[in-house]
Amino acid sequence: MAAFSVCVYCGSRMGNDPAFEAAAREVGRQIGLRGWQLVYGGGSTGLMGAVADAALAHGASVIGVIPHRLVQRELGHPGLTELQVVDTMHERKHRMAMQSDAFLALPGGIGTMEEIFEVWTWRQLGYHQKPLGLLNTAGYYDDLLNFINRSRDGGFLWPDVQELLLLDTQADRLLDQLQADASRLQAMAAQQAHEEQTQTPPGTNGIGPGGVSPDI
Repeated sequence: MAAFSVCVYCGSRMGNDPAFEAAAREVGRQIGLRGWQLVYGGGSTGLMGAVADAALAHGASVIGVIPHRLVQRELGHPGLTELQVVDTMHERKHRMAMQSDAFLALPGGIGTMEEIFEVWTWRQLGYHQKPLGLLNTAGYYDDLLNFINRSRDGGFLWPDVQELLLLDTQADRLLDQLQADASRLQAMAAQQAHEEQTQTPPGTNGIGPGGVSPDI
């Protein structure tokens, strides 16, 4: 069975609170100790480098995905299990999503927020059924969460869509939530696929239009 794969979005800078780096390293450590896989943006600087280094140090497979244009700017990590260099940001995000079972945002700038909002939107629209979470370290995302509440109260965000974004301040608890939600969603998808395969239109006894069996 393939290892549970977590896509982590985070800053290419450390930020000005030591708690941010500590959280990134704890996420990487937890991923390694759990025998999971890390997928991230491939950089070696800031929180990106911190989460990757910690995951590698604790035995995780780490896949980085980075565009050619950013290899030098974000200093592509030379020590990863695999560094995938792509042409565009769109390809980067697509590859990261396709190789992941869940998504997690740590503190970061507009790129981090854009990434987690994009996969949140994809989930809302049914393009994937994978869990996503936001690690609110040291209250970093408090104002963003207040804005999300304002969006809900203003009638632009359904409460059930808001609930798709899992929240916590502790890495281990949020990772537990992501894994549990992924298992639940995978079980639901398998059940739905089974029902679609076995379902037959009422009154047809398995016979399609013109008396032709759909299995033929």
